[in-house]
Amino acid sequence: MHTHEPHIQNFSIIVQLILVFPFLISFISYIVAVVLSNQHKKQWPSVRTLCWILGHLCAMLTLIGPLAELAHVNFSAHMVGHLLLGMLAPLLIALSAPITLFLRTIPVKKARFISRILRNSYFRFVSNPIIATILNVGGLWLLYTTPLFNMMHENSVLYMLIHLHIFLAGYLFTIAFIYIDPTPHPLSYVFRSVVLLIALTAHSILSKYIYAYPPSHVSPEQAEQGAMIMYYGGDLIEIALVSILFYQWFKRTRNTVVAKTISSLP
Repeated sequence: MHTHEPHIQNFSIIVQLILVFPFLISFISYIVAVVLSNQHKKQWPSVRTLCWILGHLCAMLTLIGPLAELAHVNFSAHMVGHLLLGMLAPLLIALSAPITLFLRTIPVKKARFISRILRNSYFRFVSNPIIATILNVGGLWLLYTTPLFNMMHENSVLYMLIHLHIFLAGYLFTIAFIYIDPTPHPLSYVFRSVVLLIALTAHSILSKYIYAYPPSHVSPEQAEQGAMIMYYGGDLIEIALVSILFYQWFKRTRNTVVAKTISSLP
């Protein structure tokens, strides 16, 4: 797909280390927070810690090591990295409820201060499902249908920025639809479901577009393979996301019905 430029070859390891460093810090911080929290409060669910570990492994496998190197020259490997970094890792990390853990670990006054920050208009804006979809799916359309994809492999800074955006936009997209952590500005399940359907449709259409119109410097054969990975692999992760959303909806509706039934009893 692409050959390494000399400066990319010289700094590829440095670039990988810079990208993976924030994930190492957050990984360690979460584990430390679990230990501290368990000393004074109810035991933190081990399944959430497992999700955190798996989510970070997915992200770091994409950013450093053989897969990261192969993604420069093989579009299929690049697309596997896209699924891991932009879809699966954000979903697993969202399920680990990091904000909830953070708030219950720090002192009460600081937790209240952080909660006030999360309630401001900026976070309300970016966490809106429509905005999150534009940043996530819209960003992918921009990446794969413009020269940006080719430029990413020729510029180390751009490469890092795009990969960070893919993860952050994927995480923001995930938490905009499924509420695991406290959500100051919750939106209705109907609204979220409709926007999610549109977002998933746009993602599927993009994979078909890549199949028919490969990005610059990508052969038709590799584009077809990468597009199928994006389409079918993305479907599996999207099914998980939809299932969680609908389960939360069902649980909320059931609890409401039960509460109304009990209140109506003589």
